[in-house]
Amino acid sequence: MSMRSRERRTLLLEALSVGEIDVDEIAARLKVSASTVRRDLQHLSATRAVRRTYGGAILASHPPETTLTERLAVNGAEKRAIARAALDLVEDGDTLILDAGSTVVAFGQLLARRRLKIITNNLALLPFLAEAPRLELVVLGGALRATSMSTIGPLAVEGLRLMTADRAIMSADGVVAGRGLCEVSLDQVILKSLMMRQSREVIVLADTSKLGRAEQTAWAPLPRNWTLVTDSSEPKEQLRRLSEAGADISVADAREA
Repeated sequence: MSMRSRERRTLLLEALSVGEIDVDEIAARLKVSASTVRRDLQHLSATRAVRRTYGGAILASHPPETTLTERLAVNGAEKRAIARAALDLVEDGDTLILDAGSTVVAFGQLLARRRLKIITNNLALLPFLAEAPRLELVVLGGALRATSMSTIGPLAVEGLRLMTADRAIMSADGVVAGRGLCEVSLDQVILKSLMMRQSREVIVLADTSKLGRAEQTAWAPLPRNWTLVTDSSEPKEQLRRLSEAGADISVADAREA
């Protein structure tokens, strides 16, 4: 699938997350023909992401959440490139909050030789960071969220309220201009929102498949100014919207991964 088709279908899913869409109306908005929109909807219908209606479509259901192991296997080169690019935004001596998520795992694996204080709910990082000699590691307690190998809930929130950081390194199921970070549950976005509020700077790590993706129901609003590290400059419309929504955009080169 071309990047243009991928971006168009992402925009269709974003529009559908608000409610039913009309083919002619969305075609005019995207500046493509109605037949192109129908082909995209047919593709999305075949993957069971949407259900066709008379003259339009609606989301079939919210997609099931994949496990961390499954996510680590997707877009691996892109995630490694994003992680390396984000490493340049961190200075020795920083205090970092590391969110859960596969791209943050790729980033965290690069930190073992750095001099940092790390606050995290990302349990998947512990084997890589626990014995790093120059890291001070604080693990947030709470309820185990097995799909992401992370902690969430009141214990994690109350612990984090007592700390601040230089930078929060964030991930998400989707990143949408004007709405923020998209996730499955309210527990996730409550903790993510606090991570961002407790940090001087917010850095979001997201490959281009996440941009404009609005398949889940819970949202963590982004601050006025933030940094997005992604893997391609090709989805120009999404990047334009995100830039207008306050993102300072850094593009990594996945070919070097």
